[in-house]
Amino acid sequence: MKILFIGDVVGSGGCEYVRNRLPSLKKEHDIAVTIANGENSAIGNGILPQSARHLFDSGVDIITTGNHVFKRKEIYPYLDETQGIIRPANISAKCPGRGLFVLDCGRDKVCVINLIGQVYMEPVDNPFCKMDRLLQKNENKITIVDFHAEATSEKGAMAHYLDGRVSAVIGTHTHVQTCDEQILPRGTGFITDAGMTGPQLSVLGVTPESIISKLTTGMPAKFETSENPCFLNGVILDIDSSSGKCVGIKRVMDN
Repeated sequence: MKILFIGDVVGSGGCEYVRNRLPSLKKEHDIAVTIANGENSAIGNGILPQSARHLFDSGVDIITTGNHVFKRKEIYPYLDETQGIIRPANISAKCPGRGLFVLDCGRDKVCVINLIGQVYMEPVDNPFCKMDRLLQKNENKITIVDFHAEATSEKGAMAHYLDGRVSAVIGTHTHVQTCDEQILPRGTGFITDAGMTGPQLSVLGVTPESIISKLTTGMPAKFETSENPCFLNGVILDIDSSSGKCVGIKRVMDN
């Protein structure tokens, strides 16, 4: 089974790029399931029901999120009511939404789990312990983990911790695609960060001018999404349905 994971989608430009390119990418690579991190898909940061629906309507099957998922209050009821969109599982159970979703593909089922890191992030439950608890109840052979974390060391540690227990651990959050895609010894695919889908000539999707102003003066600055042409980052996973192991992982940079 081929699974496409799309790195953090940024703003309306990123959403439109997904809509324009996803059908061709699916056909070209024989993609069965598409997952996208959409926590920055709304104009101005966060995610809104409109941007989530845009991604679903464009062919995305499952939307994962991260530390910006609760930036916009309009998304709260949508997280509770809508199948296929998840938020980090190791944040408070009192928060809207759920951290796991199982997509029924007929012969196969794909379980997607969203986690958030602890290092350089807001306080959350331990993601390693949370995964242990989730996997005790998980009977699905194909399990993909979106680990939304800042520290590369924490992402790598999680991948090795879960090696042989999940199909893949895909890092998100830093918006920069890493070139360390690999299959670990027990069959888990891993990349430190899938990258970003949004304006290529930018600073992590934001206009360089607003970032430079902040860094050179230390004064507050409004971060505005760049309107430059977009590209798509992600990875294609080839999963053996019978074992749930990853037998192939390939980076995607489409522009």
